[in-house]
Amino acid sequence: MSYIPPSEFVSHAITAGEKKAKSSAKDVLLRSFMAGAILAVAAVFAVTISTQTGVPIVGAILFPVGFCMLYLMGYDLVTGIFVLLPLAYLSGDKGVSISDVVRGIVLAFVGNFVGAFSVAIMTATVFTNGFTTPPSIVGETLAEIGKSRTVGYKENGMGGMVTIFLRGVFCNWMVSLGVIGAFVSTSVAGKVIAMWMPIMLFFAMTFEHSVVNMYLFPTALLLGGDFSVLDYLIWNEIPVLIGNFFGGLIFTALPLFVLYSPSKKKMSKEESEMPLTI
Repeated sequence: MSYIPPSEFVSHAITAGEKKAKSSAKDVLLRSFMAGAILAVAAVFAVTISTQTGVPIVGAILFPVGFCMLYLMGYDLVTGIFVLLPLAYLSGDKGVSISDVVRGIVLAFVGNFVGAFSVAIMTATVFTNGFTTPPSIVGETLAEIGKSRTVGYKENGMGGMVTIFLRGVFCNWMVSLGVIGAFVSTSVAGKVIAMWMPIMLFFAMTFEHSVVNMYLFPTALLLGGDFSVLDYLIWNEIPVLIGNFFGGLIFTALPLFVLYSPSKKKMSKEESEMPLTI
């Protein structure tokens, strides 16, 4: 069977987290650069499809193609690192320290941002014919997204901040399930299906993903979006990143570890061999 049960795929995820935590800085930066760039292309693809059809759910259905591609290539999103490295740390026997976790998160964030920003510059150039004409209809849509999802939250004050944080939590709850989905099957088709479902859900619900936003908002600014860099950082990227961290850790990493960690599996085996008494 191609399906791998949780008691086994959690062990695979822990091992993957250990390998990523011990990777060289160069490798982490390159993997995360490619992941940020590919996810950015997928984001503009989804926005383009939604704009052309006028049916946002179509863009949401197709967006996961980028996520599946980057994970099948072994690339790293910081939102995935939020799950895999804590799992490796919690296991206790993989030699992964808190400093390894922090280092991995920082390197993945930097690589993701540079990759996404590179695509932002390229697509902004395409949407304006080398900055010689007004933005195309897709460019105008991106600029409006940037404004509505920064200034729009800002106008609601603390309520807006809580909302954007929770959208970040919900987002990486789903995205981290997609990350784990890459481990639940030995077949490519099985991996893709397991990854596709939660990623489609997060995009359709317009939850906030820090790496997608590394593309959307810089692009919107390059295209004349009516908000500032400070608005982007304070009223989107920073609270979203924090929400993504808690969503992946609390709703995916911790439950899976508590239920299916290798030590739990070993304990269950030992308990099953204990004699029954009356």
